[in-house]
Amino acid sequence: MLKVPEQQYIKFLREHEGCSITEIAERMNLNWRTAKKYADKDDWNETVGKRFGRYPVLGPFLEIIDTWLLEDEALPRKQRHTARRIFNRLKAEYEFTGGERTVQEYVAKWRAAYAHDRAKSYERLEHPGGEAQVDFGTVQVAQNGRLVERKILTASFPFSNAAFAFPVPSENGECFLEALKRLFGQMGGVPRRIWFDNLAAAVASIEKNGERKQTDAFTRFCAHYCFEPVFCNVARGNEKGNVENKVGYGRRNWCVPIPVIQSLDELAVHLEMEALEDRQRIHYSKKEKVDDLWRQEQKMLYSLPLEPLEVFRLDTGRLNKFRELSFENIKYPLPQCKAEQRVLLKIKWDLIEVLDESYSKIFEFPRPYTDKTMEIEWRAVLDGLKRRPRSVRYSTFVSMMPETLKHFLREVESETCKARLSLVRRLLENYTMGEIAKGLHELMPWDSRVETALEHALYKQRYPEFHPEPFQEVHTPSKIQGYHPGDLANYNDLLGVTL
Repeated sequence: MLKVPEQQYIKFLREHEGCSITEIAERMNLNWRTAKKYADKDDWNETVGKRFGRYPVLGPFLEIIDTWLLEDEALPRKQRHTARRIFNRLKAEYEFTGGERTVQEYVAKWRAAYAHDRAKSYERLEHPGGEAQVDFGTVQVAQNGRLVERKILTASFPFSNAAFAFPVPSENGECFLEALKRLFGQMGGVPRRIWFDNLAAAVASIEKNGERKQTDAFTRFCAHYCFEPVFCNVARGNEKGNVENKVGYGRRNWCVPIPVIQSLDELAVHLEMEALEDRQRIHYSKKEKVDDLWRQEQKMLYSLPLEPLEVFRLDTGRLNKFRELSFENIKYPLPQCKAEQRVLLKIKWDLIEVLDESYSKIFEFPRPYTDKTMEIEWRAVLDGLKRRPRSVRYSTFVSMMPETLKHFLREVESETCKARLSLVRRLLENYTMGEIAKGLHELMPWDSRVETALEHALYKQRYPEFHPEPFQEVHTPSKIQGYHPGDLANYNDLLGVTL
């Protein structure tokens, strides 16, 4: 229920400003029925709720009982009043002359009514086509022999149950808007309405009346792509339950087993293909293929703008006396700049451009991110595989190894595989997984002497032999370089020597 000043303001907009019900609902971010209720309200008398029934004997004591029961809600359940305890207190403290059954009936009705008012109620919503829900999720991927955390922005359409996903390294504003732009590209259009959480990348603050103050970047993004943003109430994720379920569905079905990737682009392609394949299944309730429903819904989307929005924010920076620029705790040398020079930073989701006072680009560098990583204890993994060498063919951890090393372990039978696992386990004491894979690649094709040869190859990688460059003699005049005399007797003639 709205507060009285808000109700009065709705009435003022209707009577004095001449606003329509729709305009009032949009301006105050209210449901249309709520706006109409207070805009057309004429009777402002305060109503008083009815009691549960007529209690001629219990009536004078109802307020006392209500107070006790309300106060009990703040106490541990084991220390709350029972109906019998209320009856005994009424008799002892207030000279109640009624029966215990009357008190029991009233307490039971009160608690049932209170539980009904307090209970969260959910309704199955009918979602029109062209309306999407968006949310972030977190997954682990294998990259360069480590488990790396990545954020996945998922967009789902409740009407068709189609979904789209794009990975980013963080949930900051630039990553959020860039991912949303990429999702629009996958969809081939822009949803008419999109439901969001109150994420910091879009909402700067929540006002007292519930209105959201959006960030400037998100407001500009909405204007460029012409969609209506809708924000859920605080701590009410059920209002966009479709995407909440889809985030978990994608994590379980598209990222199990853990994707082995080399770059974020590779993960983006993986997720796009998984989402495309997922649309070939039958809708859980409409009994039609999700892709067919999506084709219907796709026609309801807005067209993409002719020019995509370039997502970035501007900030200022200042070099130190060593001509170094600090950004997110990392120093970047800029020798082409002056000491303590002020520069402008064009910050994108993956790149930082350094501009001078005339907005000309001086330098650019990848945006640094502190990835949450978890190193894999390969020695423990190999110890476990040695006990079950046949499991090498199905192991998720083996799939995370470099391609050469994975092939080295999987191409042979169990006994040979066990010996190779022992070899790799022993070599890991002194070399990295990447060094071992490089050494194996140089020795292909492998033969029975690969164990000894691999150790020598790794030692040569770590301690390469010294091969000096050929001596270059630069003092001989160019005119006689490469000259070969035909008869050495000519030198005797020049010297006047007779043999």
